[in-house]
Amino acid sequence: MMSLGRDASGACGRAVCSSARSTLIAALAVLTTGVSSAQAQMEWANKIFGLPTTTSSLERQPPGRPQQETPPDDLRTGDQPLRSEAMLKAMDLAYGRYKAIAQRGGWPAIPTSRMIRPGDDDDRVPIVRQRLRATGELRRSDSFQNFTFDGELEAAVRRFQQRHGLAVSGRIDRGTIAAMNVPAQARMAQIKLNYDRLAALLDNGALREDRYVLVNVPGYQLEAVEGGKVALRHRVIAGRPGRETPVVRASVRALNFFPYWRVPDSIAKLDVAPRLVKEPEYLGKEQIRVLSGNFNGPEIDATRIDWASFDPATTKLRQDPGPQNALGLVRLDMPNEHGVYMHDTPMKPLFARAQRAFSAGCVRVQDVFDLAAWLAKDEPGMDRRRVDEIIAGGTPVDITLSRPVPVHFIYVTAWADESGNAEFRPDVYGKDGLRELSSDREHDPDAPPPPPPMLAP
Repeated sequence: MMSLGRDASGACGRAVCSSARSTLIAALAVLTTGVSSAQAQMEWANKIFGLPTTTSSLERQPPGRPQQETPPDDLRTGDQPLRSEAMLKAMDLAYGRYKAIAQRGGWPAIPTSRMIRPGDDDDRVPIVRQRLRATGELRRSDSFQNFTFDGELEAAVRRFQQRHGLAVSGRIDRGTIAAMNVPAQARMAQIKLNYDRLAALLDNGALREDRYVLVNVPGYQLEAVEGGKVALRHRVIAGRPGRETPVVRASVRALNFFPYWRVPDSIAKLDVAPRLVKEPEYLGKEQIRVLSGNFNGPEIDATRIDWASFDPATTKLRQDPGPQNALGLVRLDMPNEHGVYMHDTPMKPLFARAQRAFSAGCVRVQDVFDLAAWLAKDEPGMDRRRVDEIIAGGTPVDITLSRPVPVHFIYVTAWADESGNAEFRPDVYGKDGLRELSSDREHDPDAPPPPPPMLAP
């Protein structure tokens, strides 16, 4: 079924193993001169690996908020790239399914009031059952008059939440109802729009690289592709609304281990300076230096700065390398007109969130050392073990790639698996232009607030 009008002819490792981690911790114990206790050494090692710490203000959860222990299962599976003919065929199947649903009258709207929890009796439960039966999350059809939110329905709700990029709670909250109430015709239009976006990428002959990195911003995921197959997938954190991650085509040209963070003027003016008016000690705590004139200028006394009238044109802020650095322990240098790039982060608990629009435009990558090793694998002596050695060394190292790797930041809010099962993500920046999706953007009303924006490149 070719409803969308296109001719169809045309394992990623996790963190370092426990033995390697033990070796690194031992190395850090030797290298961290001036650290007086084994506890402090362990804290630094834990920061590197994204494990819980007791001292980090960046990784501490807001009071009273439960910490999600495992990340959401929201990455695509299989080895077919998002940018592929196979994906277009899958989306064509999905479009046909939603077109058939629309022709049958779509699905009923669910009244918005209080949350429905497993075990509740609620007059809306039969409507929810009809809604989930329409798109296949609920596999039985003989219980539409059951008003009890039972285990069968909870499993269906969880499937729906996973397919729509929601926090998988099993509860029917406001965000879940909003996503359920998007009409079938709007979902059809969303599939068609994203089909066209991917088709345009395939039709551009200049973009047919054998090896590349693709970041889908509203999907909060990255895939590294080689020879037409996905080699790695990573969760990412992207720009928040108002500090959007742009659509970009560039190339990773270098890896910067233990980078300085040269705070962009916009972040320094809009985020850092207002905070320092209230909390001037933050500079010392986060090892941020105040420099005169440019990022290589002489250091000046921060207590002499009037932060209320701070001028980033004459005064610069630069954060020292280390686990407290906003870029984490590695920056992937990809020169482009927007000044955005990919990097590590000390704020690793944020990868456990379903919605991950927290940065000021750059892309933070989970398990970024695996990606760094893949990017540099053609360089002599570079592999994951060498990356671990550089990290254990604790000193800045820059590696220029002899074969730069193309990178694409794209905006795709719908895709499908090979069986035509559609997945959707909120149109976080409003780029889809579909009015019906406007209420589909905020899915996590009970989530903790984002981190302070000043450390969010």
